[in-house]
Amino acid sequence: MAQNKTEAAKTGAQKKDRPWLFRTYSGHSSAKASNELYKTNLARGQTGLSVAFDLPTQTGYDSDHILARGEVGKVGVPICHLGDMRTLFDDIPLEKMNTSMTINATSAWLLALYVAVAEEQGADVSALQGTVQNDIIKEYLSRGTYIFPPKPSMKLITDVVSYTYQQMPKWNPTNVCSYHLQEAGATPVQELSFALATAIAVLDAVKEGGQISAEDFPAATGRISFFVNAGIRFITEMCKMRAFVDLWDEILLDRYGVEDEKFRRFRYGVQVNSLGLTEQQPENNVYRILLEMLAVVLSKKARARAVQLPAWNEALGLPRPWDQQWSLRLQQIVAFETDLLEFGDIFEGSVEIDRKVEELKAAAREELKLIEEMGGAVAAVDTGYLKESLVNSNTNRVQSVIAGDLPVIGVNKFTESAPSPLTQEADGGIMTVDPAAEAEQIEQLRAWRESRDEAAVKKALDALSQAAKEGGNIMPPSITAAKAGVTTGEWSEALRQVYGEYRAPTGVSSAVSNAENDILEPAREKVAAAAAALGRPLKVLVGKPGLDGHSNGAEQIAVAARDSGMQVVYEGIRLTPDQIVTAARNGTVDLVGLSILSGSHVPLATEVCEKLRAAGLGDVPVVVGGIIPPEDADKLKKAGVSAIYTPKDFDMAGIVIDMVDMIMKYEEVA
Repeated sequence: MAQNKTEAAKTGAQKKDRPWLFRTYSGHSSAKASNELYKTNLARGQTGLSVAFDLPTQTGYDSDHILARGEVGKVGVPICHLGDMRTLFDDIPLEKMNTSMTINATSAWLLALYVAVAEEQGADVSALQGTVQNDIIKEYLSRGTYIFPPKPSMKLITDVVSYTYQQMPKWNPTNVCSYHLQEAGATPVQELSFALATAIAVLDAVKEGGQISAEDFPAATGRISFFVNAGIRFITEMCKMRAFVDLWDEILLDRYGVEDEKFRRFRYGVQVNSLGLTEQQPENNVYRILLEMLAVVLSKKARARAVQLPAWNEALGLPRPWDQQWSLRLQQIVAFETDLLEFGDIFEGSVEIDRKVEELKAAAREELKLIEEMGGAVAAVDTGYLKESLVNSNTNRVQSVIAGDLPVIGVNKFTESAPSPLTQEADGGIMTVDPAAEAEQIEQLRAWRESRDEAAVKKALDALSQAAKEGGNIMPPSITAAKAGVTTGEWSEALRQVYGEYRAPTGVSSAVSNAENDILEPAREKVAAAAAALGRPLKVLVGKPGLDGHSNGAEQIAVAARDSGMQVVYEGIRLTPDQIVTAARNGTVDLVGLSILSGSHVPLATEVCEKLRAAGLGDVPVVVGGIIPPEDADKLKKAGVSAIYTPKDFDMAGIVIDMVDMIMKYEEVA
């Protein structure tokens, strides 16, 4: 023992800090399959759950809704009612668990289901620990799983904040999420300023809502947490996290008068950047993930409270349990094998680090001032300013990769490679969801509806609607509705009837033109020649069928086509195949491009092709972009799709030229 103390004194080592929460973002197919996965991950050393919900659950639809077709269980677990939530956490004691739920528009509902299951388990609800993401502003900007307009959406957020403060004091009621802003193209300054502007909007709404007293407000601010992204420029990313710490402390002290330092701590979880994962040479992603994680654990002053890492193969498809274990082991090696947690902040006093942190803070303050002058984050969403800013930043990033100014190993630099043995297995190195899972989920949902007390359901829905109309806190009637057997779709529909629905600005029509960029010059020449041959402009429709709200790729194609001289029809996210076909017919388009990143590409693209033929538009070429395995590409080609683009196809000019060639082939004017 004395020798250990002496050694510690020599090295300057301190008592080892407690590590962050180890999480794996997961869920797929069904509540039963996801429950088995969670128990496996916990047995392997995971210390917190991070639940991924499927898109119908996130956007408030039951599994048998028309928009849910092909989406059930693809990017997460389907949760339609209390029975599903009960199965999801079977034999997992919620009172002892720290559960993060990535859910936004339907946060109040999923939290209500969680509370109902916890009570069934006999848990003390006030002891529950965890997080609901509950950040709607970034959904309007990047992820697309919003439902209601901004004003009622902010009211739902404040209801959850107020309810949990009073009833679940250990719960994080909103997790302001800059992660998806970076995925949508945000620079470090935009990530800082847009996220902090969102947090200000939430706190202002909580304060104005009056459900939390002025005396309690400082403590309530201490429950606000953040969920951030860490990219490959890990020194800059680490400085960004230190800037977040300082700016959040500054905002809470100066704007809200929060004097207790513990309430001003910047509390955050992180997933490192999935956008930077490459389909080409995917084995390189392991190094990227490690370096990106270091950005959020190296600096003790700005260390993450929880970390979840993507798997090496997420640019190829859905990770298998083994792939998730590999990422979990990476966290465990850093935490338990290295001496990282034995020291204080190793960057204190660094001139370079301090300079970069101050530079980021100064730029973020300027952007925050601009947003404040617009009326705050919600107003900046409505005007389209935030979305346009992200589209422009993402366009710059994409074009930098195309030009080679932003090197990406295996993509635009050192591209020669032997085939990866990791992808040569029979499963292609990824997991696929059993197509039968959707049918089974729908069958179980219908059985649930038939077995419940309809009178209790109606009474609960009436009370929910009344609370929404009168401005009451939505949580108590939601918990009652959960216990009565109300479904996700019914809960959301009741609120849709009161609040209405919302279509967020796309950011494409008014995005800064890149027409002067030389990268697109070959495409512009090709488009001009084709238009001259046809005697009219070329017109394309970019559509997002189904519920996938990740619109970054669709937006970049739309901007590139527009700046190459094409007329572009782009109506945003969440369209049915019928709506896409109607838009194609009404717009007399020359080509239909579909963007689908949720794994539902086969049923949705096939249906669009079938409906185009039925509408007499069978000669209109269809192209599809997304994370599409080779075997699915073959199915799409047989269904009538002319071309398929995956993340490796990043040359926008080349894609536009391909589109022109396809149009001219079908016009027989080549």
